[in-house]
Amino acid sequence: MNFDKVPHLLDKLAKHGICGKVWDWIKEWLSNRQQRVCIDGFCSSWEAATSGVPQGSVLGPVLFLIFINDIDSNLLSSILKFADDTKLFGKANKEEDTRILQADLNHLMDWSEKWQMPFNISKCKVMHLGYRNNHSEYYG
Repeated sequence: MNFDKVPHLLDKLAKHGICGKVWDWIKEWLSNRQQRVCIDGFCSSWEAATSGVPQGSVLGPVLFLIFINDIDSNLLSSILKFADDTKLFGKANKEEDTRILQADLNHLMDWSEKWQMPFNISKCKVMHLGYRNNHSEYYG
């Protein structure tokens, strides 16, 4: 997931109950920012940074954790989250297990569309373990 492309971070923070002076401070911190690129002493002109959180900031990882906090709500399968890596897993011994995993995968995809934080599909993989696994195909 690419945190720099989140256009509505402040809305998400408000939905998690962050308000008042803390919300105002974060809004101000994210507002009216500019950026440029410098390579070997040559710099581009300053341009407005209109979305996302500054890379390398201390607050960035905290905001990211708040942002993804609800990604696993209503899932029946298990999920692991580490930094920007998400793993969905569960048993797939029966057809019903496969349906549950696919429904949870659909839920994650819906979440990513709603919050405009797409998964990098080229990095998504399915790993089948065990001799009773039916090796189902899953779609995102």
